[in-house]
Amino acid sequence: MITTLAQAKTPTVLDTVTHVFSRADTLAHPESLMTHLQTLSVVWSVIFLVVGVLCLFNGYKFYRIATIGLALAIGATAGYALGTHIKAPYVVAGCLALLLAVACFPMMKYAVAVLGGLSGAWIGANVWTSVCHLLMKTNPDAAATASSNHWIGALIGLIVFGMLAFILFKLSIVLLTSVSGSTIAVLGMLALLLQFKPWQETIRTALSEHALIIPMLVLVAATIGLILQETSAAQSSSVKEPS
Repeated sequence: MITTLAQAKTPTVLDTVTHVFSRADTLAHPESLMTHLQTLSVVWSVIFLVVGVLCLFNGYKFYRIATIGLALAIGATAGYALGTHIKAPYVVAGCLALLLAVACFPMMKYAVAVLGGLSGAWIGANVWTSVCHLLMKTNPDAAATASSNHWIGALIGLIVFGMLAFILFKLSIVLLTSVSGSTIAVLGMLALLLQFKPWQETIRTALSEHALIIPMLVLVAATIGLILQETSAAQSSSVKEPS
């Protein structure tokens, strides 16, 4: 009886986020992604959408808040995943989230470098798997093997974006906020659309048949945010590299 009730409990937002980001190339696997996003409530879907849009278009102006917020979210997600093994997910999530958020204050430049590297790894892994999907029709076996090695794309993105944070600080801020903002906004938008019963099946079918749609939506949104933020940042002196 207890087991049945435990299995039937409604997933929390941390459950959903942990499952969504359990793999680096999750955007290129729409079927499993939508299964998890469908468990997100309308309130959280709207919150994701609003926060993502704000970060996408204005993240460079408040990059310290954005950096601390991302560190907080990563700490909570990672802590929750680790805490489930010792039956104390919320305690570990809260402690790790607080630790990473506080650590950002004296080490802002390094925090930006780490988050920039993680954003690059996220892009690299999803681009790698997306390209493999394009090659499926010509050489399915080779493409399937290459897709399982998406960590190579993640490693390339990690190195490139991580180094960029030390060389071009302002550009790395714009890239970080654009990529993270577009990802959060697109996931929030999809989760919100999946709440409408008449559209659920149509959306799931369309996205499952074309695995490149979600990565393309994130890429287009990130590119638009990058252009707009870079234009505004060039006319503003609000973003200064921390010492």
